[in-house]
Amino acid sequence: MASSAGATPLIAPPGRWSAPALPAVPAVPGLQWPVPAQPAGSSTVRLDATNYVPPQLIPPRSARVAVPSGLLPATVAAGCAGAILVPVDRPGVGWLLAGLVITGAVYAVDRSARRTVPSEHGVVSAARDADAAVAAASGTVPAAQPSSAPAAPPTSSTATRRPVDVGSVAPSVGGPGGPEDGAGTGGAGRLRPGGSGRTGGVSWDRIWWAGVALTLLGVGVFRAAPWLFVLCVLGAALAGSLAVVRRSVYGLWFDLPAVAFAGLNSPPWLYRAMTGARGRFGKGSQRVWWSVAVAAALLVMVVPLLAGADAVFAGLVDGLMPRIDVPAALRWGLVFVVVGLGTAGALYLLAGPPPVADDAGPGRGLDPVGWLGVRRFSPIEWGIPVGALTIVFAAFVGTQVVVLFGGDGYVQRTAGLTYAEYARSGFWQLSIVSMLTLAVIGMVLRHALQNTVIERRWLRGAVTVVIGLSLVLVASALHRMWTYQQAYGFTVMRLLVEVFEAWIALVYLLLLASLVRLRRGWVPRAAVGAALATVLALAVANPERFIAQRNVERWQAGKSLDTGYLSTLSPDVLPVADRLPDAERAAIADVIRARLSGDSWQGWNYARATAHR
Repeated sequence: MASSAGATPLIAPPGRWSAPALPAVPAVPGLQWPVPAQPAGSSTVRLDATNYVPPQLIPPRSARVAVPSGLLPATVAAGCAGAILVPVDRPGVGWLLAGLVITGAVYAVDRSARRTVPSEHGVVSAARDADAAVAAASGTVPAAQPSSAPAAPPTSSTATRRPVDVGSVAPSVGGPGGPEDGAGTGGAGRLRPGGSGRTGGVSWDRIWWAGVALTLLGVGVFRAAPWLFVLCVLGAALAGSLAVVRRSVYGLWFDLPAVAFAGLNSPPWLYRAMTGARGRFGKGSQRVWWSVAVAAALLVMVVPLLAGADAVFAGLVDGLMPRIDVPAALRWGLVFVVVGLGTAGALYLLAGPPPVADDAGPGRGLDPVGWLGVRRFSPIEWGIPVGALTIVFAAFVGTQVVVLFGGDGYVQRTAGLTYAEYARSGFWQLSIVSMLTLAVIGMVLRHALQNTVIERRWLRGAVTVVIGLSLVLVASALHRMWTYQQAYGFTVMRLLVEVFEAWIALVYLLLLASLVRLRRGWVPRAAVGAALATVLALAVANPERFIAQRNVERWQAGKSLDTGYLSTLSPDVLPVADRLPDAERAAIADVIRARLSGDSWQGWNYARATAHR
């Protein structure tokens, strides 16, 4: 195709265009190539060989994120540790040991990547590597230039048409099987998002979240309650994700499951690492593996036939072949895959982290449109619903004061219920109201105008009043449930809803603290941290032993003892049950001990180990 003087020749894609003048295309905002000046009011852009730059194919994220050295060994080691150490059917010390191995593997790979010092022209080198990766994937150049080569001065065409954000692309990226695949260049730690190039150790917030995750897994060493340990494992998974992902622009709903989703998306990245490793070992090793596979297939077909032909040979084979527990093998394989993908997902996010959020202060960064195109509310607009809630809550709090001082007689005269029945009938309604109010306060703090001092003062004052009244509602709900349990007995579910309501109160206090500077960016993670701290406090308090103790105290006060329910609990209640008279002790402790089975060393647990004493 012909080109004008001084212009770069254009190589048109085959079968696409054959004439020098290309057809008119609709004008698109944010075009990635230079275009000549157009007449006023023109709705099309005329492209020809002098101004057209071919659109570039951006490779997938798995091809742009650098592969750190040690990725495959860390993934395999973590998967094997999970398959060997984790007792999936019970709490035990193996969960903590597996967590320590996973944490060590992720830390070792990330630290190795961070130790690579950025070059003097690290940002330019990263930008050139990103251009080379895009061009190599689109087929416009033979291969990427090594990042250690002297940086060429950027041309105008390069500066205009580079479509890849340098901050989101780790350096030293090549296509699958390229020379830099799995070479351990440390790209994941050499250039941080935004081109900062900051290296260094692990931050304190990551150490905190990792410590919380390991502490939650350590609950399985001491407590035997399965439901409690399920909460701890879920909390450990969330804390581990927050340890990997810094507070991103996508919010907490992205950060919490980030490692899980990254693990599901990491197989192409792992395949790229395996391709690079196979390229370093040479193609001869591939033929060896094929030979091993063919030999195994032949043995699977031939050995059973020979064993069926001769009884002596069959006895020899039966003595040599290991006994395979198929369910156990499937369980090990599933745990290996889950733990391995989780480890790979954590390293995937560390190698290519999402953009970090910037928490602007009051009056800064608040556009008039707001989040998701919702216009920000003036004090009158948000003040009407908040004021209505304030009036209703104040009236309700006034009635609660009357009920509190009136006692059971007042409730029976006005509601026709006993105090315990009255408490039960109102707990769930108060809990729902407290959660709805929490959502309203969050929306107001997010969308309210905060540009002037007056707007911020009104916002602080109104939200403070609503939070104060909401805390009274939460306290009333907790008092009602405690009264109901004293009347009808303590159970795990009733205790859990009380703990959940207490966590709601903690979130209200966090929102109250955020009003000081009107910065709410830290509140979501702090709320998650409060939830995990609540679970840890619950584990330290030994909830099932607490439930058994309260029920025994009710029985000693002349009320009934539900031995059938207490016998369904874990060995955590045995210290309380062993102090009961023989009949009650046998109905609880003997039933619990009869259900116990032997523990392997991975499933060792203090409560179960001391249950037979």
